[in-house]
Amino acid sequence: MAQGKWQEIAGAAAFVVCLIVLSGCQNDQKSTPQPDSASISIKSEKVKHEERLEFERCRKAAESGDAVDQNNLGVMYSKGEGVEKDQIQAVKWYRKAAEQKLVEAQYNLGEMYATGKGVKQDQKQAVKWYHKAAEQGDAKAQFNLGAMYEQGIGVTQDHKQAVEWYRKAAEQGDDKAQFNLGVLYFKGEGVKQDHKQAVELYHKAAEQGHTGAQINLGGMYSTGKGVKQDQKQAVEWYRKAAEQGDAKAQFNLGTMYAQGNGIKQDQTQAVEWYRKSAEQGITRAQYNLGVRYYEGKGVEQDKKQGIKLIRKAANQGHELAKETLKDLGENP
Repeated sequence: MAQGKWQEIAGAAAFVVCLIVLSGCQNDQKSTPQPDSASISIKSEKVKHEERLEFERCRKAAESGDAVDQNNLGVMYSKGEGVEKDQIQAVKWYRKAAEQKLVEAQYNLGEMYATGKGVKQDQKQAVKWYHKAAEQGDAKAQFNLGAMYEQGIGVTQDHKQAVEWYRKAAEQGDDKAQFNLGVLYFKGEGVKQDHKQAVELYHKAAEQGHTGAQINLGGMYSTGKGVKQDQKQAVEWYRKAAEQGDAKAQFNLGTMYAQGNGIKQDQTQAVEWYRKSAEQGITRAQYNLGVRYYEGKGVEQDKKQGIKLIRKAANQGHELAKETLKDLGENP
């Protein structure tokens, strides 16, 4: 195989849309640190006792009509804290609190309908309760409602409505909403296409650690869409996502190293990042890594390992990998 005969696939912006993310039940209590030992699966008797006491306190208050404790009781039933897990009971208590217009309960009830926990799955009902919570300013409900409008889940697809609800959540700092709104601005769906606005929104989400936004922001800098082209900035944002384990970003970062684009060319680093991406199943990374093993580029030459990786990509439908195997006289 002659050096460079098979062209490697260059990195590119990965414009992806985040789907609905259900954030879990809400209550009025602060979250507590998670145990870092074997106790994570076996609660101590002291903790169990405290949970049972709290459950009884919530139950009495809930039965007296306290909306906050009705919601908290629902959370305890849903999680099995102080009582045996019972999603039907969770729905019952969320509903009581939601009917008293408690925003956390409205969101939680919407989630139960969306996921079919404790109640027959009903996306229209999910929309109804998310809408009630969203109108009261709940950012997670606003985001979920936007996602449902965007995808036409439980409601007629309406990108303008999606933009409206994403915007409300984004203005409250919700990184998922900032990202999704950025994607809609990039694509011009439900709003006039505006790459500069997309960059601004990606930036806000990226600074909060949203990997999709970091990748897309890297892509915008790399291509010069909505911002002055700057390969060094592209590398920086790809790296942030790659270090969080994002496989697409790892591939893109590997390609930047391979090409010396925005950073000093380093084939060893290219191999390292392609390997991380390949291990997560990215076929382009598997192929590029295979080519490097076959040619001994950035890694000690190992033709068997190279063919193995190229075949792995080919078996997942990678067309260039299939062609390469054919050229090498290897079976798929």
